[in-house]
Amino acid sequence: MTVTEANYPTHYWHKLEDNRLQCDLCPRECKLREGQRGLCFVRANQNGEIVLTTYGRSSGFCVDPIEKKPLNHFLPGTPVLSFGTAGCNLACQFCQNWDISKSREIDTLADQASPEKIARVAKELGCRSVAYTYNDPVIFMEYAIDVARECRKLDIKSVAVTAGYIHAEPRKEFFRYMDAVNVDLKAFSEQFYWKLTGGHLQSVLDTLIYIKKETDVWLEITTLLIPGKNDSDEEIDELTRWVHDNLGEDVPLHFSAFHPDFKMKDIPSTPPQTLTRARNIAMKNGLHYVYTGNVHDKSGESTYCHQCQSMLIGRDWYVLSDWNLDANGCCKQCGAQCPGLFEEKPGEWGAKRLPVSLKSHA
Repeated sequence: MTVTEANYPTHYWHKLEDNRLQCDLCPRECKLREGQRGLCFVRANQNGEIVLTTYGRSSGFCVDPIEKKPLNHFLPGTPVLSFGTAGCNLACQFCQNWDISKSREIDTLADQASPEKIARVAKELGCRSVAYTYNDPVIFMEYAIDVARECRKLDIKSVAVTAGYIHAEPRKEFFRYMDAVNVDLKAFSEQFYWKLTGGHLQSVLDTLIYIKKETDVWLEITTLLIPGKNDSDEEIDELTRWVHDNLGEDVPLHFSAFHPDFKMKDIPSTPPQTLTRARNIAMKNGLHYVYTGNVHDKSGESTYCHQCQSMLIGRDWYVLSDWNLDANGCCKQCGAQCPGLFEEKPGEWGAKRLPVSLKSHA
C-alpha cells in the first residue's frame, strides 16, 4: 500500500446479524452501516470492512521537547518528532486540542508521509523518539504501529500520548510497539467521564493496570484539573491513592492546569495553588514523583530524589537547569535509583519548537 492509499484495512471488527459492522477497537463499539463512520470519524465501513481512512496522512509534524508530552523520566532534554492525524474516540467538552481531535475535515491532513519517511526524518533531525499525539493514536493505531516498526530499525523510541480508551485485544498489540506512554487520566469519577467525555472510567483504569503490570512500557500519567469538576480534595485523594495502590509509588503523575476552551469557555483557568495542593496530597499519599504543568513552577516541575530529597533534574518550563544523576540514573548524593530511561548526559533541546514539513525532505 502506498502512502496515498488512505483506506487501510483493519481487523478489530466483526459483522452483526443485520449486516452492520461493529468496530471492536474501543469500548464505544460503533455499529456501522455501509458508508458510515464511527464517532472517531477516521474508521469507517467501506465495501464490507472497517478501514482506517487517514493512514499516511497527518495534521502536521513538529519537533518538541520530550517534557512537553509530558514525560519527565524518559530521555530528559531530548527532542521528539510529534505528529497526529484527525478525530478522537472521546468527546471531551474541555478538549485543549479540539481543532485537531474534533476535526471532521480530511483537508486538515495536509502532510503525507510513509512510516519509513517519518523514521528517517526523525533520525535526520536528531530526534531520540517519535510521539503519536495531538489527537489520540489509538484511533490510528495501524499507522502508529507501522511508524514504530520503522523507528525501531533506526533505534528511535516511540511515545504514545493517549486517553487509554481501548479494548483489551488491540491494547495488547498497540502497546507492544510503544516504548513510553503518557495516559490522560481525566478524573476519578464515572459521572465526570460519562457526562464530560462520553466514555467510562473503568476502561482507562484497565489500560493503566495493563501497561504497568503486563508491559515494559515506561508510564507517566496526566490529570487536567478543572475548577469545580475534578479538583476537590476528596477526588484527588482517591485518585492518588488508587495510583499508589495499583500502579506503585514510582509512576510519575502530572497535574496540569486547565484553560477555557472548546465547549467549556465559561470555566476559569486553574489557579496555580490548586496544582500545588493536588501535588501535596499525592505526595502525602506516598507518590514519589508528582509534577505541576501548564504553569511556571520550578519546584513543581523539577525531579527530586525520593530518598534524600536532593534535586535530581531542575526544570524551568522545558529548560533543564540542573542534572544530578550519574551514568546509571542514580542520585549523585545518596545513590538511590531514579526510575525511568536516562542517558549519561541530558539532552540540550531546551524549549525549542520546530515545525517540520516532510515535503521538504527528499
